[in-house]
Amino acid sequence: MIEAKGIYKGFDGREILKDINVDLQQGRVNMIIGQSGAGKSVLFKCLVGLLDVDQGEVLYDGQNFTNMEFKEKKSIRKEIGMLFQAGALFDSQTVQENIMFPLDMFSDMTKEEKLERVNFCLDRVNIANANHLYPGEISGGMQKRVAIARAIAMKPKYLFCDEPNSGLDPRTSIVIDNLIKDITEEYNMTTVVISHDMNSVIEIGDHISFIHEGQLWWNGSKEEILKTENPEVNEFVYASKFMKIVKQNI
Repeated sequence: MIEAKGIYKGFDGREILKDINVDLQQGRVNMIIGQSGAGKSVLFKCLVGLLDVDQGEVLYDGQNFTNMEFKEKKSIRKEIGMLFQAGALFDSQTVQENIMFPLDMFSDMTKEEKLERVNFCLDRVNIANANHLYPGEISGGMQKRVAIARAIAMKPKYLFCDEPNSGLDPRTSIVIDNLIKDITEEYNMTTVVISHDMNSVIEIGDHISFIHEGQLWWNGSKEEILKTENPEVNEFVYASKFMKIVKQNI
């Protein structure tokens, strides 16, 4: 479980996050949604320690991550898997080398153990035998799968995904959504997903936090978000034609 308590963050005198309090639950897909510029990405970076908060605390299973020294934070970061918006694979490295990167950085495994782990992760994301291909030789959907394989290589307790479906077609997006959901449940991880995609929210969201103008405006389940009377949430949820059709059938 990850807890954000009273988080404030600003830049150049402009307040971006204002008293954010949210619990991100273990074994569930926790979605953070909201309009562009609402503060989602800043909150994401504060949660993983890429940005220092101005005020407040971030706790990982009761441990105060905010106040930790560098070495203590490193021990938590070893337990965090990251899936970046663009995949962030190294173009000059093979699929195998990309997945092995965190193992080389943070583990004391032998070369044989690392290769066994790489092959396990590739098999888990259904792209076995892609070891020696380069990112430029595979599709965008396969690149996202490789990025997920790399994110779980260290057997993380926490998985952070930044717009995992960005740039993907609808069918591939569903595949990636279901993979994130399955892995979350299989490994009982605390998964945090930043997304604009209401299809993903309805498909895999267990707990949803809606950020509006830097504040936690609403939170609840995917069933509850379809029925809320909160005007800002409704405007976001039913912006697409597809979701308007969903609303008509509720």
